[in-house]
Amino acid sequence: MVRKLAAEFLGTAILVFFAVGVATLMFGFKFDGASVAAGVVATALAFGLTLLALVYMIGPISGSHVNPAVTVGALLTGRIPLAEAVGYWIAQFAGGIVGALVLWAGFSTSPFYHRTTTGLGTSGWGKQSLIHVGLGGAFLFEIILTALFVFIVLRVTSATANAATAAIAIGLTLTVVHLVGIPVTGTSVNPARSLGPALVVGGTALSQVWLFIVAPLIGGVLAAGLHRLMYREEDIHLAAEAQQPGEAATP
Repeated sequence: MVRKLAAEFLGTAILVFFAVGVATLMFGFKFDGASVAAGVVATALAFGLTLLALVYMIGPISGSHVNPAVTVGALLTGRIPLAEAVGYWIAQFAGGIVGALVLWAGFSTSPFYHRTTTGLGTSGWGKQSLIHVGLGGAFLFEIILTALFVFIVLRVTSATANAATAAIAIGLTLTVVHLVGIPVTGTSVNPARSLGPALVVGGTALSQVWLFIVAPLIGGVLAAGLHRLMYREEDIHLAAEAQQPGEAATP
């Protein structure tokens, strides 16, 4: 269990450091060269490719959730027990905060970095959104995008899926989710990824972060419900395996 929690902590910290780092370079430091499309593509690829690498890196240890919404999906489909899920959530949020702090510590040594203006790749709505989407729209998008992502994670890590291609499917799905979500909310679909940067930046980012914690968790619940509806027998089988002593329950 300690190895699993350490893997989730490290994996979430790595995801925030590298992927949120690219987001900050693109939209904070304006490395996108005034091309929003270039910034969106670069950031989407950073999130997708980082997660793809993490699935190979820590997947055999913890399942590479690195996302509380994914852990919700795994919990509700019976793949991990509640005690393990709580441990994962603590490790993920702690990893997200540490990753954000390390990233901020590095960027703050640059004379071009200003915490309140450059930011740290935070998500938001209203004036914080590239298209100024409202609260309701942001909530809806985050739920739908997270539900899609978590459902794909559950599907490609099921008993009948091809484990060799799971990382590719997961990474590409996260990339597509960000291609859609970045212009709308900046894309969270991951409460741990959102909380760390928001705590560092403060202000509006921190006051709005509740949405990017609540909406993705609801999306994870919906994904688990849809998966159980469509693949009930498979979920029952994996849940039974997870209860066997010595078995590593990973989604």
